[in-house]
Amino acid sequence: MKQTLKALIQQAVVSLKDEGVLDQAVIANIVIERARDSSHGDFASNLALSLAKSAKINPLILAQKIIEALPDNDAVIKVEIAGPGFINFFIDPNRSYQIVSQIHQQGSQFGLSKVGGGKKIQVEFVSANPTGPLHVGHGRGAAYGSAVASLLEAIGFEVHREYYVNDAGRQMDILATSIWLRYLEECGEVVVFPNNGYRGEYVREIAWKLHDKVQNEYRHPAELVLEDIPADEAQGGDKEVHIDALIGRTKVLLGTTQYRDIFQAGLNAILDDIKVDLNEFGIDYKHWFSERKLMEEGAIETALNLLEAGGYLYKKEGATWFKSTQLGDDKDRVVVRDNGQSTYFASDIAYHMNKLDRGFDQIINIWGADHHGYIPRINAALLALGGDAKKLKVLLVQFAVLYRGDDKVPMSTRSGEFVTLRQLRGEVGKDAARFFYLMRRSDQHMDFDLKLATAKTNENPVFYVQYAHARICSVLRQLDEKNLERDLNLGMKSLKLLTASYEVILLNSLSRYPELLEKAALNYEPHQLIHYLRALANDFHTYYNAHQFLVDNVSLRNARLNLITAIKQVLSNGLTLLGIHSPEAM
Repeated sequence: MKQTLKALIQQAVVSLKDEGVLDQAVIANIVIERARDSSHGDFASNLALSLAKSAKINPLILAQKIIEALPDNDAVIKVEIAGPGFINFFIDPNRSYQIVSQIHQQGSQFGLSKVGGGKKIQVEFVSANPTGPLHVGHGRGAAYGSAVASLLEAIGFEVHREYYVNDAGRQMDILATSIWLRYLEECGEVVVFPNNGYRGEYVREIAWKLHDKVQNEYRHPAELVLEDIPADEAQGGDKEVHIDALIGRTKVLLGTTQYRDIFQAGLNAILDDIKVDLNEFGIDYKHWFSERKLMEEGAIETALNLLEAGGYLYKKEGATWFKSTQLGDDKDRVVVRDNGQSTYFASDIAYHMNKLDRGFDQIINIWGADHHGYIPRINAALLALGGDAKKLKVLLVQFAVLYRGDDKVPMSTRSGEFVTLRQLRGEVGKDAARFFYLMRRSDQHMDFDLKLATAKTNENPVFYVQYAHARICSVLRQLDEKNLERDLNLGMKSLKLLTASYEVILLNSLSRYPELLEKAALNYEPHQLIHYLRALANDFHTYYNAHQFLVDNVSLRNARLNLITAIKQVLSNGLTLLGIHSPEAM
């Protein structure tokens, strides 16, 4: 209906331009909103108010001229002016019944649109370092990124889901060194494990498998490994200096081939685990993009050369710096350290240049909220490279905080004391995990309530929504068990019998789904869809408790069955977009 009204108003604007009332250059941004008060109509537009100044016409007079220029339409029974110039539309109540027929005809396609026009959007999300399993914090970004991508696809964008694998750099070297030290323990060496090493049991498991494969081939005496290494933090030293020295010693003692084998063993084990985890969480990526590939193909060097040619690099204290302050950042950034190693930022510059080169119309990065300060430097880099920084949209996600009773659960990958996404799924299930992650705006703080997520009561929101779908399925099973007649066509012809207040509310709720879907997608807000489904489920449960569906009146029975199966379809469509199952029994 909103699209119909927009088209009618657009025709009126064209007519007013032809009559000279409006200048031909006027751009009419037509906004149609649902009226908050039904006494003011069903829909309203502020177009007269927005055009009044440029048209040099009193908004009340302009509103009247727009109304007079509106083409006739059977759906619109009355148009009024309200307040300072709002145009209110009253729609024929019989039109509300058509939504049931439309849902039945379109099925799983109901609500989908072509608003995106096939434009290409890359959505990069999660992209956690492959240095440990995904934890519950990563899970929120995974659920959010997946839902945003699905919503954008639903309204006609071509979406490319991507995971950026940080398979190069210092953190991976720390992982490889941690694995080797645990391997030495398997060999019988007594090693004082570094404060800054990765301590999780997964590291011991990788080391155990490595030892099982190569036995003592990679063994070196612990005394030799630790000889002249600067003191660790526990001994009053600097933990960063200590771990960097251990990395250097590891590379020297093992040599290129053996070090690469350990490095690759750690990367493969953890990345494979991440892929399995995300797949079981309902996420499928188009591309797993390797940072090492950027390095091997010279993309980082190319990006730095371009920055150098543009006059954006300078040397200071042996390092190479990017003049990001010239382009909006709060301070300049190092791109090559004094030891000649490029930084993560240099890799990110090359990666984003690669994204632009691939021809995406828009690039969406979904980052943890702790990366907020990273946005200006990436924008600065894109500007320096001559790219369109407006194509980049960064969406921030607050990490979810898990509580067991009153105790906050730590989530440090380095210490190994964290709850993995896999453990969370095992406890509450995929559906509850995704639903709870998506209930709030992504940039809002979230405490994950384990007890509520597993409760089989109406207080549990995911249970409440899924139960609405299962209840409708139960009604349909009862229909078959009682051998009652169900006639789809008769149900459509009898929809005018749906006059109860609960039925009118439900018809209105169903009609809002397509516009809600579009709004949620364009604003990157899957929580809007969650709220809609909860409201629709609540309306249905209220209806279920107030009325019988399998009544003796055949016409009324079929009308109500058509209504509730339409509700079932919309619940299923919405849950599917969110990656959540629609159960037929609970």
